[in-house]
Amino acid sequence: MFSVRPLDAQLRQDVLNLRLYEHQKGFVEPVAQCLQEAESCRFFEPAALLLEGKVVGFAMYGEFPNELEGRRVWLDRLLLDRDSQGRGLGKVLVCELVDYLRREYGCRRIYLSLFDDNRVARHIYEALGFAFNGELDRQGERIMVLE
Repeated sequence: MFSVRPLDAQLRQDVLNLRLYEHQKGFVEPVAQCLQEAESCRFFEPAALLLEGKVVGFAMYGEFPNELEGRRVWLDRLLLDRDSQGRGLGKVLVCELVDYLRREYGCRRIYLSLFDDNRVARHIYEALGFAFNGELDRQGERIMVLE
């Protein structure tokens, strides 16, 4: 059973210990950087992703102001520890996060962005119904939305 938990001191240390494969490091900012950004931007919510009580991933999400829609709920950062990859957990994890964000924010749409060369993530997101909306974020990543 997956769960999404806000960070306390122990969970913070656990997410800082998460590891990615070398080829994945350019796809998401290091957890330490994410946590610094969350401290300086009130819209970010960092969380630990647990499977049966063990931290297996990290996510950062939030509700951000938007000129066109008033607000957008973003699944901004997501990573799954390399020891937990390759078992189909990524898709389940994204599903759980989507459900969590819909409950937490009462939103119809969820946004995320990714680089084109992150093929594994793109495959998961598209399989779950995310689609590119033609926009780019500030870092040049393509934006996807789940209606």
